[in-house]
Amino acid sequence: MIYLDNHATTRCDPRVVEAMLPWFSEHYGNPHSGHPLGQEANAAVEQAIESLAEDLGVPADSIVMTSGATESNHLAIIGACTHPRQKRRHIVTVTTEHPAVLDVFDVLETQGFRVTRVPVAQDGEVDAGVVDLNRLADAIDDETALVSVMWANNEIGAIAPMAEIADLCHQSGALFHSDATQAVGRLPVDAKRVDVDLLSATAHKFYGPKGTGLLVVGNSNRRVRLRPLMVGGGQQHGLRSGTVNPAGTVGIATALRLCSQEISQNAERDRSIRDSLWSSLNSAIEGLRINGPAVNRNPAVNGDSRLTGNLNFRLPNLQGQAWMAATPGIAFSSGSACSASEAKPSHVLSALGLNDSEAGSSVRLGVGRFNSIDEIEDASNQLIASFRRLLE
Repeated sequence: MIYLDNHATTRCDPRVVEAMLPWFSEHYGNPHSGHPLGQEANAAVEQAIESLAEDLGVPADSIVMTSGATESNHLAIIGACTHPRQKRRHIVTVTTEHPAVLDVFDVLETQGFRVTRVPVAQDGEVDAGVVDLNRLADAIDDETALVSVMWANNEIGAIAPMAEIADLCHQSGALFHSDATQAVGRLPVDAKRVDVDLLSATAHKFYGPKGTGLLVVGNSNRRVRLRPLMVGGGQQHGLRSGTVNPAGTVGIATALRLCSQEISQNAERDRSIRDSLWSSLNSAIEGLRINGPAVNRNPAVNGDSRLTGNLNFRLPNLQGQAWMAATPGIAFSSGSACSASEAKPSHVLSALGLNDSEAGSSVRLGVGRFNSIDEIEDASNQLIASFRRLLE
């Protein structure tokens, strides 16, 4: 199996596994206990959080450990909007957000919040999928409590202009939350410089363990108050009760430190491999169309508006799921957003202006750290061959 689904999850780096293993069986104390085993675990957790804080550009006491980005998004959005001192009743997000954000906004809408969902640049534009800043500025008013915009999109790789969005939010006194799940580990994420108030991330998107995430709460520029969603023990400043996972915390910190140390070379490598794959497919299959930002921009001139390892495109005369089924040696995703109970066209592709047929004919490929150029050549050959077989 050639794995090209690195936006869904990534292989846990062996160096991360090695760092985590002792905290399962040798150093197994509860980090909230006062005896030596507990103190040892607590010291490891604090050291890991210090490392995370350094890599994210935030104070260590602003980091709350969670089970993943979904929990972080819930705590950030619901916690901020329903805090007793928060009186504003308007919230803003973008049509292409992950369901872990959009569904939370839907819940708050049923509780009396006014919700604005801002559109993105449409299919065919150079920055397709990037939020329209003029529309976003028009949406934010003096009653806006919170704006949530993902740093980089999980399907089409579109990168948001974060500093500009933060400025728009703060001009009106609104908090700025970002689901940075796809950005952390892939892009230089400095939450304080960009001035994000709340930032969600999860380890398994950047070669760390599943089930471990974080939420940055404030960045020293302004105070952020949250109503906790989980109570019981008062851990983590009372914001998220429950025993902190030492192995997972060491794992996410190790994974992010490795990404931070290697971020430039990894980005160049991913871009090179991605471009090679796109060039091979595009030259062999007539009629492919990119979904999202252009892939042929010069990053030295224009900057990246798309994650360097991301490809999302639609096929002529063929459904993405059919191509997946015909190419069992490669793991990738189709343009249908599948849940446990249904498969329907991706809401992200629909938000770009694609119809159901175009969305259904789309696929997402994501290259990552453990893909080799030989693998990419093999994958390209398999994909081209299966496409031709299906059209015979």
